[in-house]
Amino acid sequence: MTRLNIVHLDSDSIGPNIALNRPACEHRWTSYAHSEEADIVSRLCGADIAIVNKIGLDAETIGRLPALRMIAVSATGYDRIDVNACLERGIVVSNVRGYASNTVPEHTFALILSLRRGLKGYQSDVSEGKWQQSRQFCLFTQPVGDLHGSTLGLIGSGAIGGAVGRIAEAFGMRVIRAARKGTGDVPAGYTPFDQVIEQSDVISLHCPLTPETAGLIGAPEFARMKKSAILINTSRGGLVHEHDLIDALDRGCIAGAAFDVVSSEPPPQDHIFLRHLERPNFILTPHVGWSSHDARQALWDQLIGHIDSFADGRPSNNVCEG
Repeated sequence: MTRLNIVHLDSDSIGPNIALNRPACEHRWTSYAHSEEADIVSRLCGADIAIVNKIGLDAETIGRLPALRMIAVSATGYDRIDVNACLERGIVVSNVRGYASNTVPEHTFALILSLRRGLKGYQSDVSEGKWQQSRQFCLFTQPVGDLHGSTLGLIGSGAIGGAVGRIAEAFGMRVIRAARKGTGDVPAGYTPFDQVIEQSDVISLHCPLTPETAGLIGAPEFARMKKSAILINTSRGGLVHEHDLIDALDRGCIAGAAFDVVSSEPPPQDHIFLRHLERPNFILTPHVGWSSHDARQALWDQLIGHIDSFADGRPSNNVCEG
């Protein structure tokens, strides 16, 4: 194969202190720390391979890039890539899989434990001097619950959801896995979606954002949840109606929520979540569940492997193949 022209549009998304090794195949390498939408076509003009993370490549943009033959996605999610347009053009779209199977579950449980143990509220109480002013040795100002004996409902049970389930079982939790919402066909080992919503003490989301899963959780689901339940989302912001979530917290439909994702990232200054950061039962982290050093290095190494596989004529993780 002739020398490949490879363009990385958003290298800052990989983060610091990662060994950014290059492909073994003959290539020309161009890297940009960040790219705006207006930069995409000019920067990818003549590129054989584009490396992107959250940059969108719709059908119109892809149509203006006749040389493009591969899109290497430095993430698992590829909802911002028009896969149908790539399929029509024969463009390979390779995503990265499995790299976050330790780091995201660990972050998920950090959020679960923080909410169930009231850590955020207690930290604020200590900062405000409530413990220091107490007449006894401890405070009872925040609700505290054990995980042992409670039920974890998983919505999405791939590699990451499965790992979360195994950690939950180590805590002594009962784990139930949701079938697809609205389906009457419930596979063995799964529980109807509505039952998971109603029975779970902790609900954790681990599914991709697709037209079928957009808005998966909204007011009707919050109304059926236990008032003591907490919702964790380390997957995609668009899975949950965000205003409905805040309304559910306001009305006491659920006990708490912790999100590592929002529907628009980074969130605009007027995003509803940013107006509720002081709540003791709401935690927002800036999409960092995936970002341990080990996970980011594994992501990059796998991505480079996909490029070399493509150069060898054997594309790997091609989402256009289903």
